[in-house]
Amino acid sequence: MYVLVTGAAGFIATEVIRALLTAGHQVRALDALIPSVHPAQTVPTFPDGVEFVHGDVRDADTVAAALWGIDVVCHHAAMVGRGKEIMDAPLYTGCNDVGTAVLLAEMTRAHLCRLVLASSVVIYGDSIYWCASDGVVNPPPRAREDLDAGRFEPRCPRCGAEVVARAVSEEHPLNPPRNVYAISKLSQEYLVGAWVRETPGSAIALRYHNVYGPGMRYDSPYSGVAAAFRSHIEAGYPPRVYEDGGSRRDFVHVRDVASANVAAITHQVDGLRTYNIASGDPRPILDVAWALSEATGARPPEVTGQYRIGDVRHIVASPRRARDELGWRPAIGFDAGMKEFAIAPMRRS
Repeated sequence: MYVLVTGAAGFIATEVIRALLTAGHQVRALDALIPSVHPAQTVPTFPDGVEFVHGDVRDADTVAAALWGIDVVCHHAAMVGRGKEIMDAPLYTGCNDVGTAVLLAEMTRAHLCRLVLASSVVIYGDSIYWCASDGVVNPPPRAREDLDAGRFEPRCPRCGAEVVARAVSEEHPLNPPRNVYAISKLSQEYLVGAWVRETPGSAIALRYHNVYGPGMRYDSPYSGVAAAFRSHIEAGYPPRVYEDGGSRRDFVHVRDVASANVAAITHQVDGLRTYNIASGDPRPILDVAWALSEATGARPPEVTGQYRIGDVRHIVASPRRARDELGWRPAIGFDAGMKEFAIAPMRRS
């Protein structure tokens, strides 16, 4: 197949391109090289045979030209991370939502009907929580007074007891997103949902969890905690862990994410189908800090008790649907992946 990869110079997309080529597909790469993401604005070195198009996914003419001859689009172009919240809202909604809308309009004009969307776990807002007394509950955002007092676990909105996080499935109702980035990613899925309803198109949304691995930017906002710990260690400082280190996330290796894209481009679906792309082995944040410290002989992690308002305590999800329908399974376990990442090169431009 001939695949257009948008956001092609990014951390995840470059690995996706390598995996697609290995699987025997042709690739065209589109990226705007936005200065805030690629400060040097130099054209990256792609493998032989990849055609690079320097252009913005928000520009209809650029997108129309890039779609010529394409069979399927892997859409990764997006601003990622928390940013500066409301001050960055125009940038996030422009790149993520306007860009997606332009792409979908041009795909419709070109009669191109297959899309794989790089979505995100952030659209869930929070995990499912279980209260021993009240069953499944939806706790409100944690109160500042609780966080100040070191009470980090969410509480049952009915009885006030601490609750336990459980894995989210793709069918679980989405909680309201907690930040601008999450809102923009949810909007992408809504736009794609409208596209498949109004056209013959079909789409797969891959909801990435915390992606890490070689080639991540040292200041990456995407899976920021892993990159931040690496940066602290390289500077000679211990990894600084927020709250008590007990927040649980699912860390999935970038090569496993790439293999999910390869599986998705040939999988037939009707309408829009969503998949959690996760390791299935969620870990406390403190485990990541310890794994990187031990792999490098660095100083032990420092648990600070600091917090960020708006952060969720836990977010884990089940990758069962991807296993059952896409035939996808992550191949790189937490211990092996973190040992590799601890000493792997990181991008600085």
